[in-house]
Amino acid sequence: MEDEADDSGIPATVLDAYKQAESRLASTNPGCNLEWELLAAIGRVESGHARGGDVKADGTTRSPILGPVLNGNGFANITDTDGGEYDGDTSHDRAVGPMQFIPSTWATWGSDGNDDGERNPNNVYDAALAAGRYLCAGGRDLSSQSDLEAAILGYNQSQSYLRTVLTWYDFYKEGGADAVPDGTGADPGDRSDGINTPTPSPSPSESDSPGKGGDDGDGKGGGKDDGKGGGSPSPDPSDPPPSGGGDEDPEEPAPPPTIADLRLASPQSSTAYTGADFEERPKVRGVTSRGTGVSGKTVTFTISGQTGAVFAGGGKTASVTTNSTGYATAPVVKAGQLTGEFTIRATTGGGVSPVDFAAEVEASYGLARVGDAALKAAAGGEFGTVEAKVTYRGGPAAKAPVTAAMVTEAGEQNDEGPFFKDTEGNPVRKLNLTTEDDGTVKLPTIHAGDAVGTYLLRLTTSEGVTLTLELTVE
Repeated sequence: MEDEADDSGIPATVLDAYKQAESRLASTNPGCNLEWELLAAIGRVESGHARGGDVKADGTTRSPILGPVLNGNGFANITDTDGGEYDGDTSHDRAVGPMQFIPSTWATWGSDGNDDGERNPNNVYDAALAAGRYLCAGGRDLSSQSDLEAAILGYNQSQSYLRTVLTWYDFYKEGGADAVPDGTGADPGDRSDGINTPTPSPSPSESDSPGKGGDDGDGKGGGKDDGKGGGSPSPDPSDPPPSGGGDEDPEEPAPPPTIADLRLASPQSSTAYTGADFEERPKVRGVTSRGTGVSGKTVTFTISGQTGAVFAGGGKTASVTTNSTGYATAPVVKAGQLTGEFTIRATTGGGVSPVDFAAEVEASYGLARVGDAALKAAAGGEFGTVEAKVTYRGGPAAKAPVTAAMVTEAGEQNDEGPFFKDTEGNPVRKLNLTTEDDGTVKLPTIHAGDAVGTYLLRLTTSEGVTLTLELTVE
């Protein structure tokens, strides 16, 4: 198999034919939602994009592309239906052209994709439009996964074929395709068109290419499903699939699927207390353009911010491989000792947009006043009750040490203004207290003193959490 760069190249004329077919059907059958990438995937598997773009300027192949003889020997058994007009075989049918149409199927779906007045299965414009109409038959909407799979199975009733086409479809959807000169595209020797089988004699010449057959290419499909295509309506059961409906599995190597999108798979924000583990672990899913999970790909999670948060193990970066269904979950995130917000970003490269997770670290210990009335007292009087509550990780902190001190604006102990009294009735401006079982602490009576002004009372827990209150002496 060629390297990925070569696989992305599609001969210019062939690529133009796929895109013109998409454009025509967008106009005549907009509900089908056919994308050129699907035609490219089928064309890649069926004929290697017309044998690597071996076509003339009008899109006609320089020599007919013929599949194996459908005589029942390893393939379907289809007795000749066209008198050898399309495939040069008057005994049995053979798939014809870049999109490998059975002659009887071409008679129904043959189209004039290049507006030259002919319908030629060996012309890539005609074949691409016919393939698009065949895929859209019966009102299919190819944006629906079930209709998409039914359409591909209608083309070739093989699960391996379905998987291969879907993989190439994803490949072109995610990476696009580079137009390369005709005749230089990838041309594997194990295509579905049976290039390694002998060509019958005589072969139809260019002048023998059919110019009639089928309708006028207006995009109107019809008929019923043959029961083998997956539930959506498909061409008339008397018409075999374009490539013959054989059960053989194509050996065409498919490119590995790649991630086209990282999708959020967990809450996008979370909170933890200082020193604790975050309960939520960031999780994403790497999917193809159609939403299929991609396994075995690397997703990197990176922590940015100044809270000291790290992954389990101590690092700020962790690489995780997607599992069998495309999911990647970051290791446990451990909060640091600093409060604040930070971000965890998931990336996978290749131009795929990252996913950001917001995280916040809250203090394990909290300290808040109970009540909000202004603390004012007349000189020589007393302040009302002052009460506070200490919490630990959201619950009450019982028997927690708390220091209450009168301080200056610089944080030093104040020797003036309001004061407490010790057991002997002497003024003190610093006390060591302990919370009750419900986390509350009620301060002793605060005496105003005689000096008018505004003073500061600071409460401090053993964890260094502080609460500063203003005391006004009037």
